[in-house]
Amino acid sequence: METQKRRQEIIDEAVKTAETKKREAMLEAKEESIRVKNDLDKEVKERRAEIQRSERRVVQKEENLDKKLESIERREAGFAAKEEEINKQKAQVAKLNEERLQELERISGLTSEQAKEYLLKTVEEDVKLDTAKLIKEMEHRAKEEADKKAKEYVVTAIQKCAADHVAETTISVVQLPNDEMKGRIIGREGRNIRTLETLTGVDLIIDDTPEAVILSRFDPIRREVARIALEADCGRAYSSGQNRGNGRKGTEGSRDNDP
Repeated sequence: METQKRRQEIIDEAVKTAETKKREAMLEAKEESIRVKNDLDKEVKERRAEIQRSERRVVQKEENLDKKLESIERREAGFAAKEEEINKQKAQVAKLNEERLQELERISGLTSEQAKEYLLKTVEEDVKLDTAKLIKEMEHRAKEEADKKAKEYVVTAIQKCAADHVAETTISVVQLPNDEMKGRIIGREGRNIRTLETLTGVDLIIDDTPEAVILSRFDPIRREVARIALEADCGRAYSSGQNRGNGRKGTEGSRDNDP
């Protein structure tokens, strides 16, 4: 009787110890889940803040480009106005030449050809000087515009290279045996994908890309762990599905062979 009582006490103690360890394990799991969730929330906030900063930079650049375009349009309008002014000056020069020719013929008694030659030499010097000034000014402005365009092209190229580099260092692609595996990865009501994201700390992006899942995370180690786990899980699920299919085919074949 004493032995049976002692045995029961040992069993009760073991049960209490097991319950205590079970509660401790559940508390640890809950704490780990909370910690992972906090880490994920922190990372999401950081990424949102980075996206907002990027958007502000893009908006600022767009505003700067708009201002530059407006400046270019104003300069083009100024060029057109100057061209019109030059045409007016040419007309005035032609009129003055005609008046000078008539005055010289009246005062000096020069022939028309002689007066023309004199006027042409006088006007030629003036035109050469004005033309040289205008050409120099146009060349200077064209050089400034070319420098600005070159800088804009360089900035655009740098931004494109930077975007490609970020994509290469933050994304991994996992190839799937077929598109049916996407449903298995998502699971009922998204349980599987949420569990995998929580455990690995990696964002799974399942879109219209055929037979592929995208893993997004700045940490390459977490991303690689998630990739290995996902490929192993898909491989097991695919092999299991094939084995079940072969088993059904074998059963149907044996039934067909029965008399």
